[in-house]
Amino acid sequence: MDRVKLVFIVFLICFLPGSGFTQSHPRLVLTEKGVSDIKSNLKKLPLLNQSFQETIQEVDLEMANGIEVPVPKDMAGGYTHERHKKNYLILQKAGVIYQITGEQKYAVFIRDMLMQYAKLYPTLPQHPEKRSYARGKLFWQCLNDANWLVYMSQAYDCVYDWLKPEERKVLEHDLFRPYADFLSVGNPQFFNRIHNHSTWGIAAVGMIGFVMNDKVLIERALYGLKDDGINKDQKDNDGGLIKLPEQPGAGFFIQLDYLFSPDGYYTEGPYYQRYALYPVMLFAESIENCRPELKIFEYRNHILSKSLFAVLNLTDSEGLFFPINDSQKGMSYLSRELVSAVDIIYFFGGKDPTLLSIAKKQNLVLLDNTGLSVAKGLAEGREKPFIKKSIEMTDGANGDQGGVGIIRAGDPTDELCIVMKYTAQGMGHGHFDKLSFSMYDKGKEVIQDYGSARFVNIDQKNGGAYLPENNTWAKQSVAHNTLVVNETSHFKGDFETGNKYHSYPYFFNATGKDIQIMSAKDTNAYPGITLHRTMAVIEDKAFGKPLVVDIFRVQSEKENQYDLPYYFLGQVMNTDFEYSVPTTLLPLGKDFGYQHLWKTGEGKSGNKNVKLDWFSNERFYTITTVVSPDDQLLFAELGAKDPLFNLRRDQSYIIRKNKEKDAIFVSIIETNGHYDPVNEISANSFSTITDVEILLNNEQYTSITFDTKTGTKWMLNISNTDVYKDTNHQVEIAGKSYSWVGPFELTKNK
Repeated sequence: MDRVKLVFIVFLICFLPGSGFTQSHPRLVLTEKGVSDIKSNLKKLPLLNQSFQETIQEVDLEMANGIEVPVPKDMAGGYTHERHKKNYLILQKAGVIYQITGEQKYAVFIRDMLMQYAKLYPTLPQHPEKRSYARGKLFWQCLNDANWLVYMSQAYDCVYDWLKPEERKVLEHDLFRPYADFLSVGNPQFFNRIHNHSTWGIAAVGMIGFVMNDKVLIERALYGLKDDGINKDQKDNDGGLIKLPEQPGAGFFIQLDYLFSPDGYYTEGPYYQRYALYPVMLFAESIENCRPELKIFEYRNHILSKSLFAVLNLTDSEGLFFPINDSQKGMSYLSRELVSAVDIIYFFGGKDPTLLSIAKKQNLVLLDNTGLSVAKGLAEGREKPFIKKSIEMTDGANGDQGGVGIIRAGDPTDELCIVMKYTAQGMGHGHFDKLSFSMYDKGKEVIQDYGSARFVNIDQKNGGAYLPENNTWAKQSVAHNTLVVNETSHFKGDFETGNKYHSYPYFFNATGKDIQIMSAKDTNAYPGITLHRTMAVIEDKAFGKPLVVDIFRVQSEKENQYDLPYYFLGQVMNTDFEYSVPTTLLPLGKDFGYQHLWKTGEGKSGNKNVKLDWFSNERFYTITTVVSPDDQLLFAELGAKDPLFNLRRDQSYIIRKNKEKDAIFVSIIETNGHYDPVNEISANSFSTITDVEILLNNEQYTSITFDTKTGTKWMLNISNTDVYKDTNHQVEIAGKSYSWVGPFELTKNK
């Protein structure tokens, strides 16, 4: 064989698509071209240079403290856990600095720490903490071990060519290959399922596979284990093991197929969408750089781009994620995961200028090709505002498992927003909160969703893991602003049952100038009971601020007790009904979350309307509700049966209907005015609503009216069975005929 033919064959083996080898190192996130471009533009692009200098300062400080690779023993928040976490975060950054500066001290630091891990890892049994369904070695669960490998693979990639062959052999034989095998074939119950845990494991195995040019690991990550041989009904204490669809494996493509709806909504909710997007985006970038023929950013109609825009829309006006399902409040798109996602999708997804406005607020970019592109776009003034509008997003792989509706009204700087949840269960991180809602005003919670009962990475609180109260309180229906029947949670609080069903979107319309409205139903939360909630935001100069109309209908085969709680934040100002306050506090109930609520007040009203006024964030709010004489009006506060003070002391206002079959709850929620604490002046602090009335409520139609102090009467008609926009409807009320076209109509009369 002549020399020319030999060279050509070597070229085919090494460089053709599917070979697993595309270029020299670095090749994952940072590339040779990226390094060259960053060096050329570093001083020209302020945000890029700022990000680089901050990274150097952080890494240099850690290097000065020396290397520490302790024997694992702690859960999240404990010293060894946090030390290993800090190690992988710092080494990833050290690798980038080495590539850009060429200073060997950073490469030496990476090599020396990795060698210590290579010495430690073969000696490690599973982690001594036994709480997880898939115990790790460096950490208490394989999930955190996968985090470690996602970051460390990037560090190894950056020093791969600098290391001696014998050093690479030690690292791969004693550390990286055993590590990848442990996460995958060693723990198939962790790796081969559809869940954010598996997404991290897949990215970890695939990324280290690309660095080592290991075809077996790459194929394993892309397409999953072919025969896991595990019991797919096994459960864990952090999300539940979900039954897999009939498929050979649950690799990266399957994750993209099943975890995201066609709109990009992630079934576990925005908090976990943010968490999962880091491995998803980093692995996708690695695939694009190493296997460009897969065209990963075009996969499933650009689902990666859609997932980013979906999660950005699932934030309030301050950028905080709505706390749907298991969520820790305070997480926002300023997180490192969203910095990565914004940069990567900007670069690979068409350079949408609205993403630059998000990147500008993040004030940080990745030190790679994508971050360079964002920094350049900002330096050239290309950004445009990212305007969040009212939107409905579907849930489920095919978009047919319910959804979530978001209505925004008013100026973006002073926005009123309501979020209504009618999704599927959300897997093990889902809550039993069908047709629940939350309300925001000027970026602040007014009527809140509790989120999760957890203090992430705070060792004093159960090692940073979920608290027992996450199951006994946060997931239960009474913890949410939704209907509870007979003091029992939806699906009786059973995950397996809840995971079989979803709510149904009825209609969503955000095109009107005076009204935006959404409606959804659920027929499975309680056997023999149909829940139907319609929520509208109405804007008019007479109100000052937009107001919210909440109509919750119940149809049942038998009599029940119905509770509708509102978790308002702030200080009670006034009520127009009398109530008594107990001298001794007792729990509101015995189970399904009721055991955690102190009953702090109880009242009734002889009027057909009752009002609750409260004050929050220098603004006044009123909820006006239609009631009957037998309805109970309850006040409750969290804290019962909570000896470790794991729960916040939140308060609730509950409207209770007793011994009714079909029932309807109608409330108007207003933002009335404001208080100036500097000048000690209150303005417009009282309700403008004078009367709310239910004119009609049957299987076909619901009609309500409400009046204002200015003498204006509003009427809202809703078709309960027909959503077609061209259908003509007609009802007769008190001898008067009303007609309209479409599923709803709002009229205003003076």
